[in-house]
Amino acid sequence: MSPFAARTQIGEGFVGEGPHAAHVNTVLGRKGGPVETAWVTAMATPRAGHVPFVAVLRPNLAVKPLTLFVNKAPLTDDDHSRLTWGAGQAGVAVGVTESVGAGVVPEEEADDLLVIAAVWINPAARDEEAIFANNRAATRAALEAGTRAAPTVADVLARVADPSNPYFRVS
Repeated sequence: MSPFAARTQIGEGFVGEGPHAAHVNTVLGRKGGPVETAWVTAMATPRAGHVPFVAVLRPNLAVKPLTLFVNKAPLTDDDHSRLTWGAGQAGVAVGVTESVGAGVVPEEEADDLLVIAAVWINPAARDEEAIFANNRAATRAALEAGTRAAPTVADVLARVADPSNPYFRVS
């Protein structure tokens, strides 16, 4: 077995701001391991507002590694559903594929790996180009972080006194 992805890799990427920001969490692991169990279980157990599906570059062209798109925000209406399944999904598909092309995920390993991408698409979002671009970049960032095991514990400890996110900042 290749040393790449011998262990599950978990990454996080956040790109953009406002309702078009993308927050993507990725889990990358080998077929035959715990990631495959989670992947198949998630796909087989949809729930109201959350329907996991395989990311594709176009119909009948699933990305490699096979990627399960899992929406974190429940689908609220037709527009939100269209943006999630359309621009958000396309951004994730291209982000995964670009990661393979850039060597973040080695091409020779792609058929043996699986990705779970947990994706936030804000129900207030309306700009499909921004959603696409931000999810593309956030997916790449998440896979890169997972590959590097980033952030380091030292990075996290250095910021403990200054937590912030788009909804909170210590004053």
